Amino acid sequence: MAAAAFWGRCFSPVRLCRRAWRGSNRHYRAARCNELQQPLVIEELAPRPVLPHEVRVDVHFCGLNFADILVCRGQYQKKPPLPFTPGMEFAGIVLETGADVSTVKEGDRVVGMGSFNNMAEQCIMDQKTLWKVPERVSLRDAAILPITYNTAFMALERRARTQPGETVLVTAAAGATGLAVIDVATNVLQAKVIAAAGSDEKCELALQKGARWSVNYSQGSLKEAVRKLVGDGGVDVVIDSVGGDIFLEALRSLAWEGRIVVVGFAGGAIPSVPANLLLLKNISAMGLYMSRHLDQNFPVYYETLSSALRYCQEGRIRPHLGAVFKLEEVNDAFHYVTQRRSAGKVLISLK
Repeated sequence: MAAAAFWGRCFSPVRLCRRAWRGSNRHYRAARCNELQQPLVIEELAPRPVLPHEVRVDVHFCGLNFADILVCRGQYQKKPPLPFTPGMEFAGIVLETGADVSTVKEGDRVVGMGSFNNMAEQCIMDQKTLWKVPERVSLRDAAILPITYNTAFMALERRARTQPGETVLVTAAAGATGLAVIDVATNVLQAKVIAAAGSDEKCELALQKGARWSVNYSQGSLKEAVRKLVGDGGVDVVIDSVGGDIFLEALRSLAWEGRIVVVGFAGGAIPSVPANLLLLKNISAMGLYMSRHLDQNFPVYYETLSSALRYCQEGRIRPHLGAVFKLEEVNDAFHYVTQRRSAGKVLISLK
């Protein structure tokens, strides 16, 4: 009955089917959302020609993010018209380039991020949203980087201005973003990390990935557990992906002039910020909507992912793969994430 609770609600058992578009013999498979809050189906689609600035990519891996689940529920900020293909990030090999493309060529290994359309055997992207994958970085590792590691770098460096030796509290620490925050904070920024997660197993994974301390917040007060670890002074930085009461406890765990960065609401509840706490401790509370940098400040986004690829090639960061599902198992993958069984990044393999 894995599919019975798909989308966190009750539906009939998931089944996958295929439906071909007419007009071409050169088809590729894609996961399609034809109706909101219903299981995805695998369809065979006919590829369109590339425009002069575009690149066709043979997709090897596509990252699965909570945003994909939300958009298929109709609960995401962006609402693409039905039917659509989810998937915002991927890694693969260039198949074809438009006449004006100068950044990549056929056969190049690339990683990319853009609008929802990448959970397919092929995708077409603007050349500016592709990055070449360095030699010593696998396509699997590259596919983990665009969302989780860009979020980690932007939250820690651009928003929180994390300094070496500072203490960082990260919630949902065993999730894909949480593990990326631990990796970047520890191995790039030389900060000390308290990993907060909802089970002992997830806490243990966070410690293995570099956190100095861990807290299982399903067993009691997060604020009190943090106080026992670092004293009344509190932590310098919080990166919160949970929201709700966990956000409020993390906020109260901040030190004087501490900074908290909101990167998501995996717990489902969007909290209100008690502004008196901001005043009393000179605290800064801020958000990060990482993917908006694609439109609002693309040079920052481009340089951040370029740095992540460079750090990965140098071995300074080590992306953690949680699970891999085949394309025809996409509904099982969605269910796996919604049930919070995943620790680390979940990928869809197209090969």
